[in-house]
Amino acid sequence: MGREHGTLPPLHLAQECGVGEAAVRRAQETLIAQGVLEGRAGSGTYVAEPRERLRMVRSQQRDHTDGSLFRAEMAALGKKGTWESRSEAMVPAPAAIASRLGIPDADYCVRTSYEYLADGKPVLVSTSWEPYSITSGTLAVLLEGGPYAGMGVVRRMAEIGITVSRAEERPEPGHANAEEAALLGIQRGALVTRIQRTYYSEEECPVETAGIVVPAALCEIVYEVPISR
Repeated sequence: MGREHGTLPPLHLAQECGVGEAAVRRAQETLIAQGVLEGRAGSGTYVAEPRERLRMVRSQQRDHTDGSLFRAEMAALGKKGTWESRSEAMVPAPAAIASRLGIPDADYCVRTSYEYLADGKPVLVSTSWEPYSITSGTLAVLLEGGPYAGMGVVRRMAEIGITVSRAEERPEPGHANAEEAALLGIQRGALVTRIQRTYYSEEECPVETAGIVVPAALCEIVYEVPISR
């Protein structure tokens, strides 16, 4: 490792600790994935600068793709919440997405990629898929374009006569791939939580599905559970 903060190259550490160099490298990779260390191309491995973990609240009462809600949550934490997005219409659905939406493989979808930022620093990324057949020919075809831009799925669907009755989320742990790491400013292989979320209409038809990637070092996920009285 580099000599910042008293760090040493893997060979020297291996000799000092009486272990193999491969064991030291595996330990480094683990600490990088946990956000404790960071690698710098052509320089070495260093102790990572600590970043405050942000609370990301998941709730039955929230439309989680509503940008204004994200802005309000960040404001409550004293931060400026912004987001960047890119939509593409008529994108063939991959098999896994088609299965979640209950449509044939390669059916057209509207795909929207999001990057959410707090004070200009990325905190999570998301990719949304909607069947093109649902919004085609309406003013709601693009999530971030037209008169309903930024409203979120629930409100946009209501504008075209579709009532969203429930959402389903499936979180699972994982490791950031190269693209995710580059977008989030974290190390490849760093710990993340992947949330697979799908919205359903009153008729139990999927109207949107999304993959949300939350880096463990940057965010903590909090689920609000309503209590019936």
